[in-house]
Amino acid sequence: MTPAVAVLLLLAGLSEAAGRLLPVVARLPGASRVRVVGLMLAGAVVDGAVFALWPLSAWTLAELALAPAPSDESALVWTPGLAAPLLLAAVLAFPLLGPLLHLLLMVGVGTGLAAALATTTGLGWWDAAGCVALAGVALGTAVEGVRRLVVRLNTRRAPEPLT
Repeated sequence: MTPAVAVLLLLAGLSEAAGRLLPVVARLPGASRVRVVGLMLAGAVVDGAVFALWPLSAWTLAELALAPAPSDESALVWTPGLAAPLLLAAVLAFPLLGPLLHLLLMVGVGTGLAAALATTTGLGWWDAAGCVALAGVALGTAVEGVRRLVVRLNTRRAPEPLT
């Protein structure tokens, strides 16, 4: 992975984290800036890692689908042209602007990945799209589980009354 792609993925992770975190923080009175910045940076690293793993996961699924014929090709990797649309994630991740727009962006990025995967592995486009979709759903489900766990661990509970 080139440094330019790594920076693009980290910025995409930061934008995704900002889009998910800022609407929640806006509803919390008294949230400290240090905690918000810490959560945003942690979210940027997690989301950037998930974005980085998406093509590798899809390539692994494609290799499993091609089990009888192992490939000598290198793994599918991000290119600046494939990763650049992820930077729109901040704007489209805001819940008020619509999850449908965010989903359309991810489908567009996934379409680019599917075309690259089909070329790299020799799979048909639909099979490659299935591998990309399955990898994206699995990674999205995993990161959503982590988000919910972090929210649960970071919410303050009201102290129980002493009786």
